[in-house]
Amino acid sequence: MDRVALVAALFLSLLIGVNGSLRTPPVFARKGYSPRLGALAGLLAGVGGGMLVAVLLLAVVGNGTVGALGSIAGAVIGLAVLWNALPDRFGSHGPLPEGEELALNIEARHVGGTISRRLFTASVVVALVALATLLWTIANKTIGLTAMEYAIKPSELLLNGEPTGREVSELSENELQQVLAENQRVARLRVYILQDVAGAPQDNWSALSSQLVSDVLSKGQYPAELADTPLNQIDEAQAASILATALDREQLESLIMDEIVQAQVTGSWSLWESLADRDGIEAEVADKTPDATLEWHSWLNWEFISSPLDPRRADATGLRPALYGSLMIIAITILVAFPVGVGAAIYLEEYASASWINRIIQTNIANLAGVPSIIYGMLGLAIFVRAMESLTSGNIFGSNTANGRTVFSAGFTLALLILPLIIINAQEAIRAVPNSLRQASYGLGATKWQTIWNHVLPYSLPGIMTGTILAISRAIGETAPLILVGAATYITKDPTGPFSNFTALPMIIYRWTTLPQTEFRNAAAAAIVVLLVLLLTMNSIAVVLRNRFSRRLT
Repeated sequence: MDRVALVAALFLSLLIGVNGSLRTPPVFARKGYSPRLGALAGLLAGVGGGMLVAVLLLAVVGNGTVGALGSIAGAVIGLAVLWNALPDRFGSHGPLPEGEELALNIEARHVGGTISRRLFTASVVVALVALATLLWTIANKTIGLTAMEYAIKPSELLLNGEPTGREVSELSENELQQVLAENQRVARLRVYILQDVAGAPQDNWSALSSQLVSDVLSKGQYPAELADTPLNQIDEAQAASILATALDREQLESLIMDEIVQAQVTGSWSLWESLADRDGIEAEVADKTPDATLEWHSWLNWEFISSPLDPRRADATGLRPALYGSLMIIAITILVAFPVGVGAAIYLEEYASASWINRIIQTNIANLAGVPSIIYGMLGLAIFVRAMESLTSGNIFGSNTANGRTVFSAGFTLALLILPLIIINAQEAIRAVPNSLRQASYGLGATKWQTIWNHVLPYSLPGIMTGTILAISRAIGETAPLILVGAATYITKDPTGPFSNFTALPMIIYRWTTLPQTEFRNAAAAAIVVLLVLLLTMNSIAVVLRNRFSRRLT
């Protein structure tokens, strides 16, 4: 027998049974029986009837879907039989309940209230447990032990011919320059100059190598005494001095860590595993990677937030382009959806007549609020990416973006997604404004627009802001529309404007969770924390604004 179908049937029967435990006590009270007994009987009739029909259908038909749906009919039939077959102890009833019947009716109300209160409490507890489980799962993936393997350990980098005995972050800038000169070949240092300082394409490296430092680095900084020296004749110390002059401290540290130390994560463990099985992890590392160092590592740190994406190494990747992309998309979304949505709500509530065309518009807005987000992605692809490509790519403004898969298209697509939500919530907020407020304004000689602008909108703005918060919360986590309008899963460049190619936090999280490496899933957990913090920050700003407007009204 299909176990999944049985579980589904039990769940559906239980839902109807709980509803029966709320509706049966008044029936029992009206017929002269204990409402508490009625609550229990309603639950048993719903669950028993539903499961009985489900088991019979699974045995006869053998189809799980039919069995699960049959449990609904069985539960309803069980309750109907219980309510109609129960004999009436009172026989006849007056226009109003009296005596024992009145006492039983009052008790039935108390029983219904008690059940409702306990259901509400249980729902809150389940929600809190689910939230705590989510937060623990994220934290469990974000922090833990990692096995790090180095080409050269940071403390073993040579300085004046001897190991430094310190971490790279503890060295001065002069010492970093010496470390570069003593621990890397001159040929590699010249490559770093061409690549990181001059920014020259690899095809031009051979031609640039024989030119003077002043010509190669005409747009960069370099020691003045090396201006007339050919690049291919500088030694290690001179190459290191050029790098130290052109790069800041953070870039020097990154260069040493990436190119000389070459840290690589060979294994990672969750927080719970790190705390509960430290000895087992140490034994595993000693057996499989004896040269690796076991370290506590937080995947969520400032370097992770401020670094570009690296598709090759989870320990070196950041999410700065995705963070910038999400901020720019949400900014465009709010700038478009908020004024248009509030304006549409004002028209529908204050100006539109009860004509058939306005009724159709209202019905369509209500229906659009429930349309799946991927449909809006298809709409954005057809309109903004393709039909309006010259505008969304910025070509008419002189931009050289190849197509319409830009921040602009993504922002407008998400604006369409949340527009129905903003309109509906704004309508409800405007509708809640007392009509007496409008009449008082008209009585003092104000025009319709003056009344709306100075009285209706300020009074309804807290409710409008609440709806906007909910809409933004939906938009910031959407992935399906962004996939369709062309968000990249990996892009190393930060978006520079509305006509840039882009990626976003939901896209990166989606991508990292599909990769087989455990380390990328840990990075995805850290990115989820960043997304939650971003969402809570934006919502907090909106709540502060809403409360400020509320205080003005009082």
